[in-house]
Amino acid sequence: MADLARLNEVIEPEAKALGFDLVRVKMMPSEAGDGGQALQIMAEDPATGQLVIDQCAALSRRVSDRIDELEEQGEVLIEGAYHLEVSSPGIDRPLTRPKDYANWAGHEAKISMVKGYDGQRTYKGELKGLEDGRVTIVDTKAGEVSLPLEEIHSAKLVLTDALIAATQPLDTSGAEDIEEEKADD
Repeated sequence: MADLARLNEVIEPEAKALGFDLVRVKMMPSEAGDGGQALQIMAEDPATGQLVIDQCAALSRRVSDRIDELEEQGEVLIEGAYHLEVSSPGIDRPLTRPKDYANWAGHEAKISMVKGYDGQRTYKGELKGLEDGRVTIVDTKAGEVSLPLEEIHSAKLVLTDALIAATQPLDTSGAEDIEEEKADD
């Protein structure tokens, strides 16, 4: 197991040092198919809301070096072998921080509540925002509901045409320099 709170304490300063905001740190089954685990780090450049490959690589190196340094000092952050995965949150990003609910108000979201929540478990509809620790969403079935932030298990944006139109494009600098090669007949 891994202490996610401690991993956040270690990873967030590394992201900040590069000018990035940490979106999520999560341990999950590895996609490598080896039955191992993966440390997934999602971060964003506040200027774009995304990371390009070079930014992911820079953050990966910083985090890897910092974890290695702490482990050499005797601290075990993650038991056993793991893969490090650094990525951009993508268009249909998870909503993990209070500011995400405010920043993405007006877009469609899917919210899952923790087990034992008194009421409907999953909500999907237009996100209205966050006020006084409560997230408001206009659910397609239940209508407008106000959900306690601390009772939300997971939330993410739903990919829609409106979301695509509102999302800033990835860095396209240099795209005009791409030349197509003609195949020899």
